[in-house]
This record gives sequence, structure tokens and C-alpha cells, in this order.
Amino acid sequence: MTAFTDAAETWNRRFEGADFLFGTEPNAWLREHAGAFPHGGRVLSVADGEGRNSVWLAKQGFAVDAFDIAEVGVAKARAFAAREGVVVDFQVADVDGYGWQAGQWDGIAAIFVQFADPALRTRLFERIVAGLRPGGVLVLQGYTPKQLEYRTGGPPILSHLYTEAMLREAFAALQILELREYEAEVHEGRGHDGRSALIGLVARRPPEPA
Repeated sequence: MTAFTDAAETWNRRFEGADFLFGTEPNAWLREHAGAFPHGGRVLSVADGEGRNSVWLAKQGFAVDAFDIAEVGVAKARAFAAREGVVVDFQVADVDGYGWQAGQWDGIAAIFVQFADPALRTRLFERIVAGLRPGGVLVLQGYTPKQLEYRTGGPPILSHLYTEAMLREAFAALQILELREYEAEVHEGRGHDGRSALIGLVARRPPEPA
């Protein structure tokens, strides 16, 4: 059994209402590590939801693309960007339907994209690697299996959670700049709230030889 049998319906329902499920502030790992993205570059925010991460990135001076499967979430994200006075290229799409292009982005943010089962995750991670330009940087945050004890966010499905070994294997083509398992208090709206078992990755696609 999976919690994401009809992903669009699930997320549209979760994003209903005036509040923001995960708040309007950017993810802390992204805020801490966005400086690794090439200055002023083009950044993609994967499964961006209601726009908290993409809008913040745009406010930092990046050219930002973003997509999410939920029309309701993207509509809220567009309104949020307009209120904040920034421009983001938002698209309604799932992982397989988004217009991925090889070597398109200087940075990719993949924050809690753990809706993905192992097969979808493999496709997503392969597209992320291919989508980075040489020298481009991935900033990723997720939950580890210990999150099943805390149940303060994320899917209660072991196969969707991340381990250090999994991420090292998935991103073997990249230079890992930081990979850390840790615990922290996370307060991102009502969706992520409380003690959490986290893993963060920062990795760079190697530059082309001179």
C-alpha cells in the first residue's frame, strides 16, 4: 500500500485552505547551503509545493524554475511570488512530465521530495544529475528511516526514506561536498513539526576539463 496512489489528488487536497502546509519560510538546510549555488545562476526547485523555497531563492537573485504536481499548490505559489515581487517560472507537472533538459541548471533544490517510491526516485535522481550544468550544485534534504519513530513529517513508508549509503550510490557521478545525518527540531508549518531525523546533501557536478 502507498500513500500516493493518486498523487495529484492527494497534494491538491493537502494544499487546500488559506494557510501554507509547510509554511512560507525556506527550508533551513537550503537556506544554509544556497550559497553553494553559482551566484545569480538558474536554479530548479523540484516538487516545489506552495512556493516557499522557490520564492526565497528568487529573492536571493537566482533565476528560478519550479514545478509541482498539484495545481492548487502552484496557484498558491504564483500568488505568493507576486506578493513578494519576484518572478518564478512555475509549471504544473509530475516528475515524469516535467520538461527536464540536460545541463540546464546551475543549481537544483530537492527538499523533502520523498513522495517518490524507489522506481520514481531512481528516475528523479538520474534527471537531477543530468540536469546540472558542469559545476552545478544539488542541495537535497530528506528524512532517514529513524523518522518513522518521530512521525513529525514525511511519508510513513520505509522505502521512501534516505540513508547515507543510498545517496552516495545515487549521486556517485557528483562530487559530494557535504553529506550529514542529524536530528533537529523542524517547524515548517503543520506539515513538518517537531523533532526530526534528517539527512542533508550538497553535491557538485564536476567541471569540464579545461
